[in-house]
Amino acid sequence: MGLVRDKSFYKQALAIAIPISIQSMITIGVNLMDNIMVGSLGETVLSGTSLANQYVSIFHICCMGIGMGTSVMTARFWGMRDLEALKKSITLMLRFCIGLAILFTIPAILMSPALMRLYTPDKSVIAQGILYYRWIWPCFILQGMSLTCTIVLRSVGQVKLPLYSSIGAFFVNIFFNYVFIFGKFGMPRMEIQGAAIGTLIARLFEFCIICGYFFLGDKRIGYRIRDIGKRCRELFWEYVNIGVPVFISDALLALGSTAVAMIMGRISKEFVSANSITFVTQQLSTVMIQGVCQAGCIVTGHTLGRGDKKKAQEQAWTFLLLGIIIGAVAGVIIMVISETVIGCYNIQEETKVIARQLMAAISIIVVFQSTNSIMMKGVLRGGGDTKFLMVADILFLWVVSVPLGALAGLYWRMSAFWIYFFLKIDQVLKSFWCVFRLKSEKWMKGISGSKTEIKE
Repeated sequence: MGLVRDKSFYKQALAIAIPISIQSMITIGVNLMDNIMVGSLGETVLSGTSLANQYVSIFHICCMGIGMGTSVMTARFWGMRDLEALKKSITLMLRFCIGLAILFTIPAILMSPALMRLYTPDKSVIAQGILYYRWIWPCFILQGMSLTCTIVLRSVGQVKLPLYSSIGAFFVNIFFNYVFIFGKFGMPRMEIQGAAIGTLIARLFEFCIICGYFFLGDKRIGYRIRDIGKRCRELFWEYVNIGVPVFISDALLALGSTAVAMIMGRISKEFVSANSITFVTQQLSTVMIQGVCQAGCIVTGHTLGRGDKKKAQEQAWTFLLLGIIIGAVAGVIIMVISETVIGCYNIQEETKVIARQLMAAISIIVVFQSTNSIMMKGVLRGGGDTKFLMVADILFLWVVSVPLGALAGLYWRMSAFWIYFFLKIDQVLKSFWCVFRLKSEKWMKGISGSKTEIKE
């Protein structure tokens, strides 16, 4: 096992990872402030927001799948200096994204009661979720476009603008949440609907900044609105071969998260509230994982685009070690801050007890989550090994985690610690699988392009 000793590699990885990590921290900070503000209104409102956002999260993860699948190709084409193929990849991505946004928007408008009943039988929680959906539905197209365009910008090394956009959205979201949730500055007190309005305004802000720059100002890629009409027939099947397995993999993970939410929703609303608290804490402590994960995908794509497989293998082992270290640090952070975070919420003692057990489970799981995320969503995905990754996600999540979690929570009635551990046991299994896949060196796949070079 050879590790990279070249300092330029670490500089390149950090130059990508740090801005992405800061952006993730800001996004999670917004979610945390939302949770605290909404949580002050009581557990029913907090549970309603949390479960309504499960549907939004499915869309978010699916868009991540579309964007990350495309970034495998755009990063490789950038390394190959092939601008025309890069633009066609973006065109296919945007068409998929717009279609997906429409598919998610229609049920949010017409079927919100049915969506909420998927997650909980509690009528008071369902009523709160319906109020939330009244305002949140435009976010699908806004978030989808800005998220996928952000991922493409990152794949060619442009990480600063998305960061600045997130900083702005952070303050926009907090301000309008405060105004509309609590009825400040002459506005009506709208509680959960106010939270939805604040989120909608923040998404609109992000869309204007990211997509405005991407379609009108960016000169590195030079993609324009008219390029959405490009003919992409010759690249379509390669896009399907590389990108669609990523989308399917992430979509199945999103559905897995929904299945987990359904299980929790049927245990108790206290469990749902506790999970909402611990989920945000987990995200805050693992922001560096997201940054290094995407850095792994981009750096690997660039290296393989230049045809250097030996260097890519060395970089992969290095990213694996980084994943273990980052996960261990995150686990310690979760244990240190858990009690402080739980104390910020206006919740019952029963919910606090559950939250403490979930925090303990997360502090262990996060080590394995970090390792397999950086490898599977980063390095191996950047190598084009998307079909094999899709199979692994399906097997470990749906054959092991979801059945065991359902049995532990609904039939065996185990403690919150063990319910969560079994729901997330796929993270442990995938970590060991990644090592075997990496050693085989079969994860490095070829990719073709149009051979129209990028000129700088």
